[in-house]
Amino acid sequence: MNRKQLIRLIEDGENLNIEFKQRFSDFEKIAKEIIAFANTNGGVIIFGINDNGKVYGVDSEKEVKELVELTISNYCEPSIEYHLSFIELNNKEIVVVEIPESKEKPHRIQDYKNGIDLNTSQVYIRVNDKSIPAGKEMIKLMQTKSSERKLKHYSIGKNEKIVFDHLSSHDFITVKELAKLANLSSRRASRTLINLVRANAIAIHTKENGEDYFSSRF
Repeated sequence: MNRKQLIRLIEDGENLNIEFKQRFSDFEKIAKEIIAFANTNGGVIIFGINDNGKVYGVDSEKEVKELVELTISNYCEPSIEYHLSFIELNNKEIVVVEIPESKEKPHRIQDYKNGIDLNTSQVYIRVNDKSIPAGKEMIKLMQTKSSERKLKHYSIGKNEKIVFDHLSSHDFITVKELAKLANLSSRRASRTLINLVRANAIAIHTKENGEDYFSSRF
């Protein structure tokens, strides 16, 4: 990251891939942002800039560096790759943290458990310009992608046709709606929708309240 690139990012404002932080606030809050970027498409956290893009700078770039390192080593599970840059802007020091999209999704707030607990693990993703809790279906989908498990002998059956019929006249469908329409358990409805996403037949989305929903890709 160089000065010219930084200026361009600040001018673009906060979005799916950019987050401004006037200062380092709290370990878990910063971990949430880092995890969300790693679980989505990657992104950049810029310390020393407020939400409106005003340049404040940081009091100590060394301190911010140490706090970011502590956050990633102690609050993110599994650990996350990142790159730090220190750039002077308007005679003020700015700290830039670049987080690439991870190949080890899903990441979560460290809970010292052996694996993901769908009911308690704090997994975050990026939606628009916010970092929000990931829904259960999104977490399951990340798990299948990271493990590189492939769909075997997959075919379109009755339940899949119900999904397509519903989407032909509605913008989206949820696990709860499919379970009711097809008289399925929530678990089976979830699996049906996740498999359709994996087959690139439908798309998954997450609302800002963390609720997953599914739409046609076409």
